[in-house]
Amino acid sequence: MRTRLARQRLLALFVAGLLGLNFPLLALWDRDLLVAGLPLFPLALFVIWGALIAALAWLGASAD
Repeated sequence: MRTRLARQRLLALFVAGLLGLNFPLLALWDRDLLVAGLPLFPLALFVIWGALIAALAWLGASAD
C-alpha cells in the first residue's frame, strides 16, 4: 500500500515538473524585469527546478 502511494506521489511530481517547465506556463515568466538584480526568467527556472528537487528529496526521505 505504501509503495503505491509513493509511486502516485512521484508521478504527480513528474507531471507538475512537466507542466512547470513547459512552454505555456513558462512563458508567464518571460518579462523584462529584475528581481534583486537578477532577470526574472532564469530566476524562475532556478526556483522551479530547486522546488522540484526539494520535493523529490522530501518524497524520497518520507518513503522509508
